[in-house]
Amino acid sequence: MSHKLRLYIDELAPQTAYALPAGHAVRLVYVVSGGLRITGDALQATLGANSAYTSAAALQLNSGHLATLVLRWELTAAATAAALANGPGVSSRLLLEAAMMLDSSRQYLLRGDRVDFPPGGEALTHTHQGGGIRCLLSGGIDIHTQGTLHHYAPLDPWFEAGPDPVYAAAAKNEASAFARVMILPRELLGKSSISYVNAEDRDKPKSQKYQVFIDTPIALP
Repeated sequence: MSHKLRLYIDELAPQTAYALPAGHAVRLVYVVSGGLRITGDALQATLGANSAYTSAAALQLNSGHLATLVLRWELTAAATAAALANGPGVSSRLLLEAAMMLDSSRQYLLRGDRVDFPPGGEALTHTHQGGGIRCLLSGGIDIHTQGTLHHYAPLDPWFEAGPDPVYAAAAKNEASAFARVMILPRELLGKSSISYVNAEDRDKPKSQKYQVFIDTPIALP
């Protein structure tokens, strides 16, 4: 079954708002900077910088006294059109979309997390058990995969399919971090999705640190 995972960047001026409709989408919003008040059916949440929220309900997102930068991931059926946020004082653009083939007979989860590297940190050659879109938050990172090298700067996105081996090298002179959303088999709930390609790397000390915001079962849209 064909789906699309999209990443948007939404910028809100102070004291502005936009609405996200209910519908056929699995959604996660992550606050890069500033803050949000989120309201929906029988719920209300306040998010500061470096926090995330997921809901399939219709939501109203209000910024506070600071300009707010939001990363928004949405998983939809492939035929569903992209959905930019709109409203006075709101700017929205699509950073990246990726096709994902998901099996309707299987169960999945959505994981939203953050990965931090010290200066000169690396992620040894590895794979994941599901695909996802990453977005660099700070620093810089080089991604080596399938014989190619790509360099990413803050707010650059990239997609990793999962089974393709990846080696990541962070900037040498500053700390680096990225946020990501992955769609994973549900049996990985609460478990790591990473596998190291080289047996000798499995027990080596790892420089990357993880902060999980959302790890929750989903129904495919």
